[in-house]
Amino acid sequence: MSASMAGAVDLSGLKSRAEAAAKAAQQPPGEGGDGGAAENHAAIVEATEANFQEVVEKSLQVPVVVDLWATWCEPCKQLSPALEKLAREYNGAFVLAKVDVDANPRIAQLFQVQSVPMVIAIAGGQPVDGFAGAQPEPQLRQWIDSLLDQLRDQLPGIKAAEEAAGSAEPAEEPEDPRFTRAEDALERGDFAEAEAAYQEILASEPNNEQAKAALMQVRFTARAEQADPSAIERADANADDVDAQLAAADAEVAIGKIDEGFDRLIRTIKGTSGDERNRVRQHLVEMFEIFPEGDERVLKARRNLASALF
Repeated sequence: MSASMAGAVDLSGLKSRAEAAAKAAQQPPGEGGDGGAAENHAAIVEATEANFQEVVEKSLQVPVVVDLWATWCEPCKQLSPALEKLAREYNGAFVLAKVDVDANPRIAQLFQVQSVPMVIAIAGGQPVDGFAGAQPEPQLRQWIDSLLDQLRDQLPGIKAAEEAAGSAEPAEEPEDPRFTRAEDALERGDFAEAEAAYQEILASEPNNEQAKAALMQVRFTARAEQADPSAIERADANADDVDAQLAAADAEVAIGKIDEGFDRLIRTIKGTSGDERNRVRQHLVEMFEIFPEGDERVLKARRNLASALF
């Protein structure tokens, strides 16, 4: 900001009152008085002569960018929306205070406004930078970044806003009704309906990994519901009965004997050939899908399966 502009604006009285209020309130930026909040965003306020004191107080925490505009000003109609967009994007690292100069002539007089649009940055209760005329968004962004870089160590709210934005959880994606249908069916215990729902998804999206994994989960859960622990004893008594080995492996995995179930199927693969061997292999591979990626038991079984096949 030029020396002449800085000297023309005296906010010293406002600054002393602001410091006292800030010590008493210790409020984060954007909270406290509503300041005629615009756009339903805490970082954008409609500043008036009545609430301008509160607006200046916010500059003890973060920079306040004052947008001086008028309804008849065409360049203002380009600049103001761009500033509002950046205020929302920076999410509290600075506050945008919008001032209609015709409705608030005392504020316009305070800043010795001769033409609009005019933008003044306030920090610590005093103007620190500014410009006149409309600017394209890339230049506005560069100006704001430079302003924040200069003031980051002086105004605590800048870092707080940036850290909060960095740690914020991403917005949840809307639920896919196709998956909702399948999950609802699974909760009801209707495995056939759940399987049909996932197969419908895969019919249109063959590479949908989420649907593939869910389908394997449903199929195994349906089998596990019917698993008979006595199948293990019957399979041990008849090593050549493939169906018995498949049922026994399901029972073992269902009761938490994961390695035992995997080993049983790998032994069966070694003792079979042709279609039966492929059926057992497919059964085992589908079992792998119900475990999280990187599960050590699955990695070990995959290595053993490769040895059995080749």
